[in-house]
Amino acid sequence: MTVLNGLDGLIGRDDYRHFCVTALDAMSRIVEDLGDERANRRPALEGANSPFSLLTHCCGVVTFWVDHVVLGREVHRDRDAEFAAQGPVGPLLREVQELQRRFAADLLAVEPAAPVRNPPAAPSRAVAPAESVTQGFALQHVYTELAQHLGQMEIIRDLILAGEITPPEE
Repeated sequence: MTVLNGLDGLIGRDDYRHFCVTALDAMSRIVEDLGDERANRRPALEGANSPFSLLTHCCGVVTFWVDHVVLGREVHRDRDAEFAAQGPVGPLLREVQELQRRFAADLLAVEPAAPVRNPPAAPSRAVAPAESVTQGFALQHVYTELAQHLGQMEIIRDLILAGEITPPEE
């Protein structure tokens, strides 16, 4: 087994990928089951997100942290636009499928104990100081974000299905 994080076999690449893909698949099912209109609804709370925008954001998280931070590729990201995203479900689900295909291939290039190739510009509450971020650390941040947003999306889905939600913004 190739160890992803260098911690004596704690988790392998295939296991790590499984957890991330499982979270993305669960979010995709929620968005697909809700359909175009309901997937774009938001709770009537300040700053709340729709399932569609959360899945869009998670695609941005994976692309930014894996492609840009870990692997050093040039990525142009508009994080605010991710949270404002609205649209039909079909193209977003295809984007997730393509992202998962790339993700599996990209994990083969990861060197978990090595420093990231593009340190995050400004450390956030979820990220250590830029000079200490390893590729393995950045990948754990990706999974943390996916798990967190899956939980949010499950709650939002339940609110939508219970009728406790506002219609999409025009």
